[in-house]
Amino acid sequence: MSSDMWLVAGLGNPGSGYEGNRHNTGFMLIDYLVEKFGIPLDKTKFNGVFGKGFLNKNSILLVKPFSYMNMSGLPLRALSDYFNVDVSRIIIAYDDLDLPTGQIRIRKKGGAGGHKGVKSIIETFGTENIGRIKIGIGRPERREQVVSYVLHDFESHEKDIIKSSIEKAAGVVEDIIQKGYTVCMNNFN
Repeated sequence: MSSDMWLVAGLGNPGSGYEGNRHNTGFMLIDYLVEKFGIPLDKTKFNGVFGKGFLNKNSILLVKPFSYMNMSGLPLRALSDYFNVDVSRIIIAYDDLDLPTGQIRIRKKGGAGGHKGVKSIIETFGTENIGRIKIGIGRPERREQVVSYVLHDFESHEKDIIKSSIEKAAGVVEDIIQKGYTVCMNNFN
């Protein structure tokens, strides 16, 4: 039987060397939620760090998988199984190259769109029906620069934009949990 808990996971790469990288935008959202709701990431299990708490009256699990981006699905699946979280109550947040820097897009389901962390999650769970919050990081000028681009920090002129979009994304998490995806997609997309 599934619990009524929500699992909110931010995708990123572990380690201080990746902290401000574009690819760690999902981790940035989790860090913001930790502060906003006072839910410390104080437990480790299944190659992930997490904290349990409440968002209003809703039980919530905030998660950062520490498996590196391309293997994100394994710790998320293990934690969702351990806590009996139904896949319909999972929200993943991550960077999106195809959106302008700071733009947010919400989806209730969909493909990986070239994102290897999302691909890992879809493969591990065996479904594309996993809710997500995409946070735009823009594209580099030349395609061959993608890996270097996502593994570098935001430029100084982008930092305020990303900070603002992380704050908006936190509101999206609240709205998804309290009002559902349809309302959120109508309001934010």
